[in-house]
Amino acid sequence: MNALELISNSSIKSDAPKFEVGDTVKVHVRIKEGDKSRIQIFEGTVIAKKHGGISETFTVRRVAHGCGIERVFPLHSPVVSKVEVIRHGKVRRAKLYYLRDRVGKAAKVKEQIK
Repeated sequence: MNALELISNSSIKSDAPKFEVGDTVKVHVRIKEGDKSRIQIFEGTVIAKKHGGISETFTVRRVAHGCGIERVFPLHSPVVSKVEVIRHGKVRRAKLYYLRDRVGKAAKVKEQIK
């Protein structure tokens, strides 16, 4: 088991930003189309973080044209090139799945004042 932990710890990105559930983030995703690749930005609210270590994932939700879109990103994947924190949210839950049922201003997360 120690060998597996050594391999996973050595392959973890150390430059991964510190963000929590409730934060608004911009995720820079590398998309491959044919033989070309480009960076696409997905901006939204982090509604969940799962696991830890090498297999850590986070779920980002945004509303586009009145339709809610959620994407799950592996944090240490080469597909995710960068994660920018736009603002920190003030929440009291570890998972914000209740935002799925809310519409308009009720789906907003208050900003944390530091």
